[in-house]
Amino acid sequence: MIVYQATKTGFNEDVLNDQIEVKIREFFRKNLRSDVSKQEILSWKNSMQYMDRVLNDQAIPDDCGVSIEFQIPQSAKRIDFILTGQGLDKKEYAVIIELKQWSSALISSKDAIVHSYVGGAERELTHPSYQAWSYASLLENFNETVSVDDIQLIPCAYLHNYVNDDVIRNVHYATHIEKAPVFLKGEAVRLREFIKQYVRYGDKSKLMFRIDQGRFKPSKMLMDSIASMLQGNSEFVMIDEQKIVYETALKLSTIADLNKKQVFIVKGGPGTGKSVVAINLLVELINRKLLSKYVSKNAAPRAVIERKLTGTVKKTVISNLFGGSGAYVNTKPNTFDTLIVDEAHRLNEKSGLYNNLGDNQVKEIINAAQCTVFFLDEDQRVHINDIGSIDEVRHWAGIVDAEVTEMELSSQFRCGGSNGYLSWLDNVLQIRETANPTLEGIDYDFRIFDDPNALRKEIVEKNNINNKSRMVAGYCWEWNSRRNPAVNDVIIPEFDFGMQWNLTVDGSLWIISPESVKEIGCIHTCQGLEVDYIGVIVGKDLRLVDGKVLTHPGSRAKSDKSIFGYKKRMIEKPEETKALVRSIIKNTYRTLMTRGMKGCYVYFEDEELREYFKGNM
Repeated sequence: MIVYQATKTGFNEDVLNDQIEVKIREFFRKNLRSDVSKQEILSWKNSMQYMDRVLNDQAIPDDCGVSIEFQIPQSAKRIDFILTGQGLDKKEYAVIIELKQWSSALISSKDAIVHSYVGGAERELTHPSYQAWSYASLLENFNETVSVDDIQLIPCAYLHNYVNDDVIRNVHYATHIEKAPVFLKGEAVRLREFIKQYVRYGDKSKLMFRIDQGRFKPSKMLMDSIASMLQGNSEFVMIDEQKIVYETALKLSTIADLNKKQVFIVKGGPGTGKSVVAINLLVELINRKLLSKYVSKNAAPRAVIERKLTGTVKKTVISNLFGGSGAYVNTKPNTFDTLIVDEAHRLNEKSGLYNNLGDNQVKEIINAAQCTVFFLDEDQRVHINDIGSIDEVRHWAGIVDAEVTEMELSSQFRCGGSNGYLSWLDNVLQIRETANPTLEGIDYDFRIFDDPNALRKEIVEKNNINNKSRMVAGYCWEWNSRRNPAVNDVIIPEFDFGMQWNLTVDGSLWIISPESVKEIGCIHTCQGLEVDYIGVIVGKDLRLVDGKVLTHPGSRAKSDKSIFGYKKRMIEKPEETKALVRSIIKNTYRTLMTRGMKGCYVYFEDEELREYFKGNM
């Protein structure tokens, strides 16, 4: 999404007329449908005056392109300043410039991390050179236009208030500065000469518009990159807080020992990159010869990752790197250097096929490792036995006197990079009231269908592009095809609609198996994974009554284990159980509706609920 775009001449006129910050804010409101703080407006004014002086050279063409606050597709991140045009070699160039108001910083022992005073407090931040390079790398790896059209991305950083010292260009950051040079106060001419190496002719081909409209490259999704990741050649770039979380986890893994365990809690909603950080962390820890393992209760992410790795690593090796959460009942204390627990909100008390082993999975996992990293989202607890919460982890960490560190991943990389969609979903499901009562201004393909057959047809067409679209449903239908392969499971008779559950043939690999678009998935085979487009059938366990979104557990399939035993609990603790069951059902649909990177298409069995959703779009 382009917020502000002009030629060099137009940009210069806006700066000279004291209109640049006004226009950026105006376009910001119009294109992103949100506002910014007075401090950010002031920073725009100051930084753009510096950039105007940098561009004041006849060798930099008047008709080169200037883009400000470009939002990276499929991300909530924005690039401060981009200059586009052609070089002397006639290639197309985009010079990416990360602008900072900083005047000082402190060295961090973590890679690519600095400490700086921002927002009224000293904070951990990514080094500007790493930040600029990671943005360029993200576009290179995920934007098809950049790749196919051979657009050259040149990252750098400009800290126009920062006087050179032994921090910002310290040798500790040399590898990142080599990829994206950093220019400081008094170095405007050096930055100008740097730009002139690449942009010598104007932008005749609407370069940023083409990049903005470029198709997101699914071939670079996490699961397609995991093989090279485990060979130590990661193609999946971590951005900003992802990098900070990753480096923090590495540091904690290094300092943890038998005398002082480390427990790291990472909170993050759907699509914030929890699994991306987890896999990168596993790769690096293994490279450092630390005994580590990726842990998840849900088998689907592990199965998908293992399948993706079989082309380059022996299956036995892969299997040894991934495991379930119930495997640590009898593990000796501190056997592992680090255990990485993904989807930690799904952890249970008991383990084993019959839930009769062990005391508590959180307790046992912490016991088994010197350092434990928990990636969790309390809003994705979808089973009555799910106990994975921040308080639960804190409790067991305290029992063994472990040092607890907590951080949060907040930037959205799924759902079109829109945090607004998630907020709207919470609002419309009446999970919590948010500032997004409608989808207005939210760039995400959300559609409601009146006929489930039409929804299925659209998903199949999307899937024909790249095998990355699937259908899922709430667990309101029995698994009849398990005993009789000739019958359908999910049946909506008034539309002559029928599909089988996915568990019979593909099981946990359903989300990547080529023919599985013909089957319908459930929460257990898609949680923790993603597709381009997700089609969701909402069963009668979610209804609208007198304007309220209510849950109806009696409409769930009898074979559904996610709320098994709730009737007994209702007798013992009625109000607590009502709230728990309501949370499970709503969290289930919230999770299903956030599996799509590009779009979510929905059919509601309850007609009143369908119309309610339409009225709140």
